[in-house]
Parts: sequence; C-alpha cells; structure tokens
Amino acid sequence: MLDKDTKTLSAIPSKGRFFLELFCAFLITKLPIISIPFKWFESYFHEISHGLAAIVSGGVVNQIQLFPNGAGLCFTQGGFAPLITFSGYFGAALWGYVIFLLATWRAGIRFTLGILGVTVISSLILWARDLLTIGILISLAVVFLSPLKFDHSAWLNSLLRMLGLMIVLNAMASPTVLFGLAGQGDAAKLSQLTWIPAWIWVIMWLVFSCFMLWMCWQRVDDKKSPAR
Repeated sequence: MLDKDTKTLSAIPSKGRFFLELFCAFLITKLPIISIPFKWFESYFHEISHGLAAIVSGGVVNQIQLFPNGAGLCFTQGGFAPLITFSGYFGAALWGYVIFLLATWRAGIRFTLGILGVTVISSLILWARDLLTIGILISLAVVFLSPLKFDHSAWLNSLLRMLGLMIVLNAMASPTVLFGLAGQGDAAKLSQLTWIPAWIWVIMWLVFSCFMLWMCWQRVDDKKSPAR
C-alpha cells in the first residue's frame, strides 16, 4: 500500500523521460521566434531575483521591465548592490530547479501552478509600469493559471519539468553573452563594485547553473521504467 501511494504522489521521471524532456527543452530554447516567449520566463525570474535580493537587503523595488526579445530590467533603490546584481542569473537558475523539483510532486502540481501564478500577478500589480511588461506578465500568469482547470495532471508535471529545465538552460546560456559586452551587464557592474574581474562572475553563474541542472538529474528515478 505504501509503494502504491508513493507512486501515486510521485512524478519523478525515469532516465529516458528526463533526457527526452531535457532534449525538448534544449530544442525549444534554440528555435528562432518560438524560443522568445520561453525566454520571458527566465527574464522574469532573473529580474524578480534582483528585486527579492533588494528587498531582503533592505532596499525597495521601483519597477520591473520586460522586453519582447527576452531582455529585462529591474529598477531598485537601496539594498546591498553586490547581492542585488549577483542574484539575477543565480536566482533564475535556482527558480528553474525549484520549479523542476516541485513538478516531481504529482499531487502538488495545482499548488505549484497556483503559487507561480500568484507570484507573477503580484509582480504585475506591484512593479509593472509599462504596457509591454504588463502584457508579458499577463501572458505568463495565464500560462501558469489556465491549466488549473484540468483534472489530469500527469502531462502538466511533464510540461512544468520542461519549463524548469528551459529556465535553467537559459540561465546557463545568458551569462555567456556577457563575454562579448565589455563594460556592460551584471558581470561588469559586479566587477566595478568588487574589483573581481567580470569573467569570474560569469564563470560562477555558469557553474551554478550547471549545478542546478545536475541537481535536476539527481531527482531522476534510475529504477523507474519509462512511462507508457
């Protein structure tokens, strides 16, 4: 009875399922145009991580701004600047792992989607000031909340795991762009704040993102047969 209950509550993927979801997530992030809406997720969690770091360190968030190409900005006042700047890529990768982790809990899929939807709506109310950002955040909220009307959650778990993987993969790829942006971006700002070279910060973000992907892999059930 315990094993049966455990299987009912678990949505931990098999090795084959994990690699399939990882491949699909990677493919989507590389497709022109199609990948852009999914980059909004990484951009949102990147900017919200800046904002949360500002609040935790005693600052305030004035505005979050998202752009059609997947870029974003978070305007803050006060707080500990190095922590706020560092938290963007770090936080996005962490969010991706947490989403993947929660998506391995079959019974909690509706709870997870609800929490993510409420988080986006809260950001919309508190920090969205321009119509474009409002539109993007509404789109993200719809993605999270609309599946709640479905009773069968197995495929929702799989899609949510893929979304978590996409966020981690985008968090892994995004800092590499900073190698070609001399004097620009979070790494350059951290270099100015700490005197530590920008490339070291980029490497740190890459390593952490890889670690988050490895943590996702640690959730795989290597004894589980592929889902039929």
